[in-house]
Amino acid sequence: MFSFTLKRLLAVIPIFFFATLLSFILIRLSPVDPAEAYLVAAHIHPTDELIAQKRHEFGLDRPLPVQYAQFLIKMCRLDFGTSYLSNEPVWQEVQRRMPATLQLAFSSICMAVLISIPIGFFSALYKNSVIDHLSRLLAFFGASMPQFWLGYLLIYFLSVKLDLFPVQGRGTIVHLVLPSLTLAMGLIAIYTRLLRSGVLEQMQEPYVLYARTRGIREKVIMGKHVLKIAVSPMITGLGMNMGKLLAGTIIVEEVFSWPGFGRFFIEAIFNRDIPVIQCYVFLSACLFIVCNLIVDVLQMMIDPRISLKGRTGH
Repeated sequence: MFSFTLKRLLAVIPIFFFATLLSFILIRLSPVDPAEAYLVAAHIHPTDELIAQKRHEFGLDRPLPVQYAQFLIKMCRLDFGTSYLSNEPVWQEVQRRMPATLQLAFSSICMAVLISIPIGFFSALYKNSVIDHLSRLLAFFGASMPQFWLGYLLIYFLSVKLDLFPVQGRGTIVHLVLPSLTLAMGLIAIYTRLLRSGVLEQMQEPYVLYARTRGIREKVIMGKHVLKIAVSPMITGLGMNMGKLLAGTIIVEEVFSWPGFGRFFIEAIFNRDIPVIQCYVFLSACLFIVCNLIVDVLQMMIDPRISLKGRTGH
């Protein structure tokens, strides 16, 4: 397990450098001059002299390799510069707003897992039954419904009409329900179908027939062996969607006025707050890498054959 984890950690290093390079290049390819954007955000008329002064202050008049090296050093120190809008260090803004985004993302993942596993498992176990048809309907609904539209529907029916949940804001656990459900619905649609297919596929494997001939109880076969292997593709999707959720809660945060980092990022885009945009792209890439690394380790713990396959090169 140690060598497997070490290999995965080493593989992360070039991906990390690629993410930083991509972030650096994208910002430099932007038609917006960071110095001019700063002056506009500060409500200062951007004359040529002021722009040249700010470009020198930001180090934008230096060669690109030097700028990239300085960019990397600052990233390692978690120094993302100062926000043009709030005039505060970007990292302080991240620390203040990221917990709300993390809370929303984790609650959505938990909700998706808790709903998907029983529905997917029983819809496979009772194929073509009522629960299977209902799970298919739920999957179609969750996959086809845009998040912003689902959010407004939930607000209208559950908050405005029935007065069960608050319309917006963050505070108690009740405030989490609607935004988490909005985010989780798409994941529930995917995970339910993934798990159903996985369970059905595993039920056809010879080891299930062998276990039945040995007289092992059906509950043990399905719960301990079939579900354990069938849940593996779902964990892979979980890791990919975790990074996506942490970076992609923007729409839901806007609909529910959730004070997370996504809303701050939207304001940064409209006001060309480049340090914030750069920080967001970098953190999103890092979160995606870390989440996938965790998933790789989890999958290896569930199914040690993954590590053996990597060792033998198959």
